[in-house]
Amino acid sequence: MQAILTATIQVLLVAGLERLTTTRVSERAGVSVGTLYQYFPNKESLLAEILERHLRAVVEAVEAACISSKGRSAETMASTVVGAFLKAKFQSVDTSRALYSVASEVQGTAVVARMAHRSQIALCEMLATASDVRFNDVAMVSFVMSTALVGPVQAALSAGTGQIGVDILRTHLTSMITEYLYMVAISQTETKSSGLTTGQPLNRRERSKIHRSTDGDGKAR
Repeated sequence: MQAILTATIQVLLVAGLERLTTTRVSERAGVSVGTLYQYFPNKESLLAEILERHLRAVVEAVEAACISSKGRSAETMASTVVGAFLKAKFQSVDTSRALYSVASEVQGTAVVARMAHRSQIALCEMLATASDVRFNDVAMVSFVMSTALVGPVQAALSAGTGQIGVDILRTHLTSMITEYLYMVAISQTETKSSGLTTGQPLNRRERSKIHRSTDGDGKAR
């Protein structure tokens, strides 16, 4: 089956989605069309399988990053998640680039939605444990955080960005998401002292104070 999946990516890159057929894929894989149909009844199911495998790997990387960052500072969370997402997307550049066109297909849209839901659950669970801040609407924060990564990474993949460019992108995305998290956050101190679960977002001075109060491993002192 792996030969068929690999051949599908190769045909996508060379011929594009519109010209991809099961015949082209089987020829590229060196198997008969009948053999291909034993695994996949049509082109749509083949594309859906490839997309789901790719996105599952990306989501699992994000989930692992979220688990490892629980109880850390928002800054550490941002850095860890950004790094994991970029590593997963750029680990196989050809696959990531080829599958963007597949994601717009009907079955592809359903797969993307399902995997996005998984990643946002992981982000919610992580953000709820931040050592230095609280969030009024953790679901919205996780949604913005995850979707903010997609556009720039897609553009970088389309542009054929090299490793140096990826490193720069990581720095910029980490800074952007870190600033966003502290901008919409409520300080732990204010929340505990008032006994409230809601409050005003942190101002710039409060955000700077939180940055200074965390140690090297991202845990609040």
